[in-house]
Amino acid sequence: MLYRVLIRPFLFLFDPESVHRFAFAALRFLMAIPGVAAPARRVLGSDDPRLRVRAFGIDFPNPIGLAAGFDKDAEGIGALGALGFGAIEVGTLTSRAQPGNDRPRLFRLPADSALVNRMGFNNAGVDDAVARLRRRRNTIVGVNIGKAKVTPLQEAPADYARCATAVAPFADYLAVNVSSPNTPGLRDLQSVESLETILVAVRGAADAACPARRVPLLVKIAPDLADEDIDDIGDLARRLGLDGIIATNTTIARTNLSTDVDAVARLGAGGLSGAPLRERSLEVLRRLRARVGSHIVLVAAGGIMDSRDAWDRIRAGASLVQVYTGFIYAGPAMVRGLCRGLSAELDRTGVTSITDAIGADEVDQA
Repeated sequence: MLYRVLIRPFLFLFDPESVHRFAFAALRFLMAIPGVAAPARRVLGSDDPRLRVRAFGIDFPNPIGLAAGFDKDAEGIGALGALGFGAIEVGTLTSRAQPGNDRPRLFRLPADSALVNRMGFNNAGVDDAVARLRRRRNTIVGVNIGKAKVTPLQEAPADYARCATAVAPFADYLAVNVSSPNTPGLRDLQSVESLETILVAVRGAADAACPARRVPLLVKIAPDLADEDIDDIGDLARRLGLDGIIATNTTIARTNLSTDVDAVARLGAGGLSGAPLRERSLEVLRRLRARVGSHIVLVAAGGIMDSRDAWDRIRAGASLVQVYTGFIYAGPAMVRGLCRGLSAELDRTGVTSITDAIGADEVDQA
């Protein structure tokens, strides 16, 4: 409540990207103070054993993850973990450092609880992040990898493979990002032919770099895909034995907005995230679940703003959910609120664990 009433209105007076840098740095500083992180984790996380989830061979303390994009360079894993997240996905990391697109490139739409971004995979590169990913941690970390802007599309498989080689030994799971709208041509790689080549290359690179264990491999897809393409990706995932699909990334659509149309248009290109994405992301999730069943782990992202959204995604077939924009609007106590809400849903419905709720909508509709 304090965040929403006092802190957020003040922060929203300033440039979003500058606020992000300041707030993230402040969080890292605070959690580095001896004796702060452990109590914070206990207060802000969940101690409800019913919320534990096992997905692609990993035991998650709760199903709430932080989506890629917040911690692009794996700088604050411990600090973010202290906020109670079940997992942190860092990146998107590329094979070489790149500055991203020109600023301003991040915009708020407060009337819609939404963001528009065209960051462009700004990061210091995989080699820079490895030094931090090597460190011991008590937080599950996924590493999201993408194509460098200067890499030609035909060289994308090798580019992704280089990233996988660098980070696979230090990642709890890998996520292949072919769905950001802010790298020219990237979404073309979602075609089944291109995507298969990339996933095979990444799988091979990860196995070679980490022979002692099989690193789970996921792909993150866009909400703007045609239904037939979603089906094709689901089929491909099953055929390749993919471990999971993250549905979804941001959208290039500008529908379901309360913000003035002209004001939105003046912001220019970029991916829209937040509450307006809720309906389409849920549709994509349900379609994937109908296609892949329980054979592929589904991770829901896009428009998850409260515990009801998280509950709906889980019942629709998601084993895990990820937040980003909702975290910006709700503040550092968001995970606690989501977990308490999910626990309340379990109490209300009489379901014994969150795992038993995964895909429950299918049972109700049968």
